[in-house]
Amino acid sequence: MRYELYVDSLFLVNFVMNLYILLLVDRSTLRAARPGRLLLAAALGGGCYLFMFLMSLPVPLKLFLGAAGTVGMLPVAFPVKGLRSLLKLTERMLVFSFCMGGALIFLLRTIPIKEGMLTGIFGVLLAGFVLFLFLGRFPWESRQAEGICPVTLIRGERKVTVQALIDSGNSLVEPISGKPVSVVDEEVFRKLWEEGGQLYRVIPYHSIGKKRGILEGYLLPKLQVELHGMQKEFRDVCIAVSTEKISTADVSEAESVNMILNPRLLKNEKRGSLKKGRNGDEYDIKGGNTGKNEV
Repeated sequence: MRYELYVDSLFLVNFVMNLYILLLVDRSTLRAARPGRLLLAAALGGGCYLFMFLMSLPVPLKLFLGAAGTVGMLPVAFPVKGLRSLLKLTERMLVFSFCMGGALIFLLRTIPIKEGMLTGIFGVLLAGFVLFLFLGRFPWESRQAEGICPVTLIRGERKVTVQALIDSGNSLVEPISGKPVSVVDEEVFRKLWEEGGQLYRVIPYHSIGKKRGILEGYLLPKLQVELHGMQKEFRDVCIAVSTEKISTADVSEAESVNMILNPRLLKNEKRGSLKKGRNGDEYDIKGGNTGKNEV
């Protein structure tokens, strides 16, 4: 039996499907991948898959080339920092690949449409796009945003690395811009602002045992989070200062937690980017007018 393969169509389908899967992996992690790197990784995977058909090689070598191209997309697209990180990303990629592949097979066998409509290049890409939108609606990132991770706080030449707890119970937001607020203890704050910082906001809060209270808020220029072997940098992060110790290790082998990280920061929620006051002025996180009407 003789088959005809169209190189451009084969590459395009694999390139786009790889891009869908990589975008899903990115959304389920720290969203640390850049658009250019995602496109380059998808092209690498599509090229390796294409070589399997164009080159006359033994079957085991072809399978190895295909697997190497698939796994090789990950360090190209994401800032992988070690084998553990690569394995976790590979696991996520396989989950999304099986989900999309299984769903496509299900659609081919169950939907009564004109023969060849879904198996054509545009039908496959359209079905893949619909599945991408469907899978993208699930809160995959909430599963990875938990636990304790190292965080580096940077202000000018000063840098402090602490252990931070990603706490879903921390729903603090800056009252004007709506930005998520993370909490550090006073000892960490003094290492960054030895001379005493200029108050940026006051952050109202309530907690168990205390109906309401006020925390001093400051604008941190840079914050680096490392989670599951990946690192992402955030700029202009709101932090609040706790006058009490957040957590102290009970045993010598354990590390104390000096920061409570707001999980909304990791989810990149768009909410609260800009808000308008009564006079119509726009307030952002650096606005000079902000702070006049704070609690």
